[in-house]
Amino acid sequence: MDFGNVSLTGLRVFREVAERGTLTSAATALGYTQSAVSRQIAALERAARAPLLERRRDGARLTPAGHIVLRRAVAVLDHIDATARELDGLPAEAGTVRLGWYTSAGAVLIPTAIAALRRSHPAITVTTREGSTPALVRALRAGRVDLAVLASAPPFRPPDTESPPLILRTLTERSLSLAVPATHPLARADSVDVADLRGQRWIASPSSGEEKLMGVWPGLDERPEIAHTARDWLAKLHLVAAGCGLTTVPSSLASAAPPGVRVLNVRGGSGEQRRILLARLPHPLPEAAARLADALHAAIAEAIPPGSQRRRGLREPVELGPESTRGGSRGG
Repeated sequence: MDFGNVSLTGLRVFREVAERGTLTSAATALGYTQSAVSRQIAALERAARAPLLERRRDGARLTPAGHIVLRRAVAVLDHIDATARELDGLPAEAGTVRLGWYTSAGAVLIPTAIAALRRSHPAITVTTREGSTPALVRALRAGRVDLAVLASAPPFRPPDTESPPLILRTLTERSLSLAVPATHPLARADSVDVADLRGQRWIASPSSGEEKLMGVWPGLDERPEIAHTARDWLAKLHLVAAGCGLTTVPSSLASAAPPGVRVLNVRGGSGEQRRILLARLPHPLPEAAARLADALHAAIAEAIPPGSQRRRGLREPVELGPESTRGGSRGG
C-alpha cells in the first residue's frame, strides 16, 4: 500500500460516497462531476492496492478494505477540521456534538432536548441534520454525526449489518397512534377499533427506495386509498385538520397536533409498537455527546405522556437476538 500521494480531497470524496451511497449523489453534494469523483476513488484504490467500493445497481457498497480506509480517513479529516477550527478561534470538537434525527423527531424531541442542554450547558454547541434511517446510519459510519436518533419498527432488527455493530439505546418504546379530524365520526371516542379503519382515506409519506415511511395503519386487510402524500409531519397534520384524511403518528407528536386534530389509540390488530433509538459508533462518548444523550432521554419523558410509552434506561442496551442479521429500522 502506498498512501504517500493520497490527497485530502480524495479522502473527502471517499467519505462523501460512503455516506451518500452513490457516486452520483456524492458528486452533486460536492459540486463535482461524476467523472471527477470516479477519478478520486480510482486514485485511492490504486494507493490501497485493493477495491474500496463494490459497484452495484442500487449504489456503491464498501468492501472490507473500504471500511478500513473509511475509518482511518474519518480520523484524519476530523483532526484536520479540528485544527482549522482552533486556528480560527472556534470551539474545540470536544464542545461540539453533531446529531442526526429522523423526520418526526424534529417536531418536539430534538428542540426540547437542545433547549434544555443550552440552559444547563451553554458552552456545548449542537449541530443537527435530518435524514432517513439508512442515510443517518451511513452518516454515523462516515463520521459525519456523533449521535443519531432513529425510529425502529417490529421486528426491531439492527439498522445495518456492518461491522463493528452500532451501539443502540432505546430511549422509548411506545404505541403508534392515529390522527383524525376533530369533525370525523371516529373522533367521538378516545380510541377506535382497527376494523373501523377499513375504507378510510389516508395521508401518507411517500415511499423511497431506502425505506417505507409511515402514514397508513400497518396490517390493514385492504389496499388503502392514499388521498395525499407528504413527507413533512406538520403538513400531514394540517391536512388532517382540514378533513383531508387520516394518518398515523408517533405518540410523541400528540402535543404538536394543531387545532382540529384528535390523536387516538387503536384497539385490536397487532398492537403496533415503535422504538426511538439513540445510535452511535462503539467508542467512548465525549463529555459533550454524553450530555446531549442525557438531554434526549429527559426530553422523551417530557414529550411523551405517561402510559403511552415503555421507557428504558439510557445506559441499557437493546437486546438483539442472534437471528437479527438484516437491517429493519425505518423512519417515523
